Amino acid sequence: MRTTGQRIGLTAFLIGFALFVAILPLSRYVLTDKVLSETIQKEQLEDVRMATASMQGNVYASSFSFVGDYRAAIAQLNEGFKRRNENNRLVQDYAFPVTKAASTGFFPDNSGLFFWLILVLCVGGAFLYILPEPRTLPGIKNNGIYQDPATNRGWIGVVVCGFLIGFYVLLYFFPEYMTNWVLLFDPLSQLLNGGPASQWFVYGTLYTLVILVMGVRMLIKYRHSRYQQFRTLSVMFFQTVFAFLIPELLAFFHQPAQDLKNMWPLDYSFYFDYRIDEKIKAGTFGIFLLVWGTALWLLGVPILTYFFGKRWYCSWVCGCGGLAETLGDPYRQLSDKRLGAWKLERIVVHSVLVFAVVMTVLVLYTYWSGQPSVLGFLDSYGIRSAYGSAIGAVFAGVLGTGFYPVFGSRVWCRFGCPLAAYLGLVQRFKSRFRITTNGGQCISCGNCSTYCEMGIDVRWYAQRGQDVVRSSCVGCGICSAVCPRGVLNLENDSTTSRRTDPGPIVLGNNSFRIQQ
Repeated sequence: MRTTGQRIGLTAFLIGFALFVAILPLSRYVLTDKVLSETIQKEQLEDVRMATASMQGNVYASSFSFVGDYRAAIAQLNEGFKRRNENNRLVQDYAFPVTKAASTGFFPDNSGLFFWLILVLCVGGAFLYILPEPRTLPGIKNNGIYQDPATNRGWIGVVVCGFLIGFYVLLYFFPEYMTNWVLLFDPLSQLLNGGPASQWFVYGTLYTLVILVMGVRMLIKYRHSRYQQFRTLSVMFFQTVFAFLIPELLAFFHQPAQDLKNMWPLDYSFYFDYRIDEKIKAGTFGIFLLVWGTALWLLGVPILTYFFGKRWYCSWVCGCGGLAETLGDPYRQLSDKRLGAWKLERIVVHSVLVFAVVMTVLVLYTYWSGQPSVLGFLDSYGIRSAYGSAIGAVFAGVLGTGFYPVFGSRVWCRFGCPLAAYLGLVQRFKSRFRITTNGGQCISCGNCSTYCEMGIDVRWYAQRGQDVVRSSCVGCGICSAVCPRGVLNLENDSTTSRRTDPGPIVLGNNSFRIQQ
């Protein structure tokens, strides 16, 4: 039963969210010579100015009509260059910066007011809804999670899923249609990095806010577990400081902006030519970033995973894991626990890892040799473009996060993250970490399996007293936190060997073995 404060908070949040969506069509668009001069490269400016002459001065009521006319003009210009075999003069798209600069009207003039209004309504409303939670008893109980339309693929979950998918599609493929959202964050961007906001700044800000707000929810919900408190505070800290503030400050001081906790192969563009050149041009600090990023995956992963398991990254540091643990917590029970899903997971996630390795080798070969292809047919530019679109955008964003309310919170981590695959291989075969079980205490309530976001049937292991050493386990510890009998414990101990043989099911003083 919701309290009065929670109802007020929910109402405020929904108003703020509705306002956030409603600002998208509020601008008008006017193409002027000033807009073109600010956004188009000098060597292409005159061509674009002539191609868009019929648009200049016109007032467009929507971004769709403005972008449509602009793109048609650029397409016609490029078609002329192609007919005259002047491919070296082809004009880039520029649709996003041109649309943003052409925005005018009431909203662009008052974007700061809208920013603070939406922030107060959404964040304040969310906290009003979350904070009364301490009145309830800590831990997991029968709270109707499989009957709630928000947490069991009901209509609320479908609406949330639709919004998330739409957001990621705009972010990655059509940012010119979300220019009002970018304008909304311009003042904050100017404060942090000294420049205007981009769609990636908007994404990073929203990403961090969501982890912070939903992180408070996690702290309250799992307040009975010190481990959950530690790891939630850890992901909140690393996302805010390492993934958000430090890169923005580096950009402010004209240094290569890099998330110091992110690493290859998750950061798949780390060894792309333009990023290597950027670091080399930055001098000593840039070389440090290159060495740091290389040492992190080459030395940090095997050493830290040996001592702590993959949880040191996937549950304590990673931004993807942080979003899954906070925003995705209401959906963790939706992960597929079937054996078929596990088999598919192993094939797909390791295939992505192989794809990332091959792509990086080809990119580095092209960088050092100057040859665009290997063996005459392996085009490194085409392959890295395909990886960025299919894996970096569609898989990690649209599917990995957009489908939280349908497939659970760790779809990307289970099926797509190449770094998770690398960490998992080390954890499975050379790590001191495991989840130990006490089958004699297990009452087969199923809480552990229900709330395992990685799709592991933890109860199967617990009933047999078998240690959980699956490579997919991220060591989130929720299975232990929701167990009413203390059957499961997270350990880093090399003094005893890990028990991986399936023993008999133990219930009370009786045991029996299932015949294969």
